[in-house]
Amino acid sequence: MNSKDMTARLDPDKFGKGTGAMRSRRPVYMDFLPPCNNACPAGEDIQGWLALAQAGRYEEAWQLLIENNPFPAIHGRVCYHPCENACNRAYTDQEVSIHAVERFLGDLAMEKGWKPKYTPRPGGKRVLVIGGGPSGLSAAYHLTRLGHTVEIYEAGPVAGGMIHFGIPAYRMPRAELEAEIKRVEEMGVKIRLNYRVDDVLGEKTAGNFDAVFVAVGAHISKKIDIPARDARGMMDAVSFLKSVEQGEKVQLGRRVAIYGGGNTAMDAARVAKRMGVDEAMIIYRRDRANMAAHEFEADEALEEGVKFKWLRSIKEIDGSTIEVEVMELDDEGRPRPTGRYEKLEADSLILAVGQETDTGFLGRIPGIEFKADGTVIVDSAMMTGAEGIFAGGDMVPSERSVTIATGHGKKAARHIDAWLRGETYRPHPKHPIVTHEQLQLWYRTSAPQVAQPHLPLAQRLGGFEEILKGISEHDAVYEAKRCLSCGNCFECDGCYGSCPEDAIIKLGPGKKYRYDYARCTGCGTCAEQCPCHAIEMIPETAAR
Repeated sequence: MNSKDMTARLDPDKFGKGTGAMRSRRPVYMDFLPPCNNACPAGEDIQGWLALAQAGRYEEAWQLLIENNPFPAIHGRVCYHPCENACNRAYTDQEVSIHAVERFLGDLAMEKGWKPKYTPRPGGKRVLVIGGGPSGLSAAYHLTRLGHTVEIYEAGPVAGGMIHFGIPAYRMPRAELEAEIKRVEEMGVKIRLNYRVDDVLGEKTAGNFDAVFVAVGAHISKKIDIPARDARGMMDAVSFLKSVEQGEKVQLGRRVAIYGGGNTAMDAARVAKRMGVDEAMIIYRRDRANMAAHEFEADEALEEGVKFKWLRSIKEIDGSTIEVEVMELDDEGRPRPTGRYEKLEADSLILAVGQETDTGFLGRIPGIEFKADGTVIVDSAMMTGAEGIFAGGDMVPSERSVTIATGHGKKAARHIDAWLRGETYRPHPKHPIVTHEQLQLWYRTSAPQVAQPHLPLAQRLGGFEEILKGISEHDAVYEAKRCLSCGNCFECDGCYGSCPEDAIIKLGPGKKYRYDYARCTGCGTCAEQCPCHAIEMIPETAAR
């Protein structure tokens, strides 16, 4: 080296192996669990059928939907859609109107006459289902798909349970309800009406059934102790709604009071208004912020002229005079008395303080145990303490809704099928849930939820016409396209276009992509731009 050469002499011992950038991490394609799917009590693949719907593949979307939930036209109307409460789209503008698209598919299936496509597994057995409500119907449907022969014994004159007798026609039109029940019958399920079961084991033996699923629902109103000198105008909400549904004449007078703050109380008040009363008044011991009813139920009741007496507790009834005590809420939101009283006037009083289930007929079966409230204790497989006797829906400890009951029916069917075949049903482990914070929405735009048409207020109180209307095909596709496909690749080509090393290979429509790791440097550009977070960067050592 001469004195003019400024380049230092290379000492190879100072450097590790290689002189270029070393990849310390690599990208992998992932499948995460969307929050909507996770929140659905019926276990629907919501993201999956929304993707098919937005592509105009409606029958495929419906077939995928009914793999988990046999009643999309029903649930698109009466489900309180917890899926939408969990939707990540809400952080951008508004949640996807999942229930409206579900209803669109359910109604379209009835219009087109679509039939469920499935391949029953051979070697099926005979199963008795006691109770023709949503849980019993769901269990019968799924057991039939699994290859079993099912009969339903229903104590009432029609199937449907509390969907039929507890949900008014302005929310659940009877034609659509009956059509989706009929589809279950057309699959081969026999429904025996007006048949009350008192001896489960006797019926099991007489019908040569191999297993029994009991889902009798909660049709009995809870009792409360109210001193009454004259209780002639008192009735319970469930009996009132049933009587109206069956066309019986109910004498309410001009003014009716409803005691309770749940959805049944709202329905009772709104039905009373449709029966022609001048005044329907809800009395509730808490305030609106702490009511059990859903917000939209109270909103619609107010629109229809229902009055509310919040923070009031009934103490005594004397003919048409109702004495109430004014309540106040403590720091934990619990009502406590104030010692101040008021008198209200009403010709009749409807009690809507909750429902209980009549499970006493199961008490004679050895092994079956009950909670203090009469609900039946079941294990993780929905089986009671009696071998081969399963239970679900409102009669087991759980939150109560049509969708939860439907999910119980599906879960029980899968465990009953496994038990009958000498197997054990193990659900697939769930993928991690993808949160809104994990999304990279470089294409964020404002595309608000489509408004679902409502029956004008002036037309509501004249009858039981459905209030909430369905959306058009155009709007259903629009809503489906609003889905962000959280956690799962929808082939937007963002990763393909962003890779500086051409390390991503397209496999064709519907087949997604794969990485050429010989080219990949682990820069992470693909993961950083993936809008739905379907790519994770993992340590290089974890991939070996």
